[in-house]
Amino acid sequence: MNAPIDPQVQTMIDHLPEKTGKSLAEWYKVISSARLDKHGDMMNLLKGEYGVTHGFANTIALLYRQQASGGPPSDENLIDQQYTGAKLGLRPIYEAVLSSVTRFGSDVEIVPKKTYVSLRRNKQFAIIQATTRTRVDLGLNLKNAASTDRLEGGNVFSGMCTHRVQLTSPADVDADVIAWLKQAYDQA
Repeated sequence: MNAPIDPQVQTMIDHLPEKTGKSLAEWYKVISSARLDKHGDMMNLLKGEYGVTHGFANTIALLYRQQASGGPPSDENLIDQQYTGAKLGLRPIYEAVLSSVTRFGSDVEIVPKKTYVSLRRNKQFAIIQATTRTRVDLGLNLKNAASTDRLEGGNVFSGMCTHRVQLTSPADVDADVIAWLKQAYDQA
């Protein structure tokens, strides 16, 4: 089963005719008739010949390439790709975090991306990422939370989170981590 379209991407699709003068289907025809395969070539065409802004050109090219390859990967496929090869042994840490979070309420959304999984409620409250072959990073959005040795504060995941906890085993998903996750969930 394919994942639903991200709400931000859907908003961009909805605004394509107004902002670029063409619908997504019309842009697909432009790219198809140009017989382009590479993302960069599509971007150059859209930006250079048609004056499409970078963000819209990137979205159009990504969606075109996904459509040409049979659609976006499923949520499970995205997760499987994150926990493969040297990172396969980290999957139990991911599962331990999910097991805890899904008990918070039926409104928890698990939104896999290419390199991480976003945990959302009304907004994103956490990110799970297999960062190295030995560590999963848990990014948290915590308002007014003091940093500790374990709960690192600062600009985490390019500003998408306020704090990070490094997890190296499922046992690291302990009472402290669950409490921080719950606090982030409650604030979302």
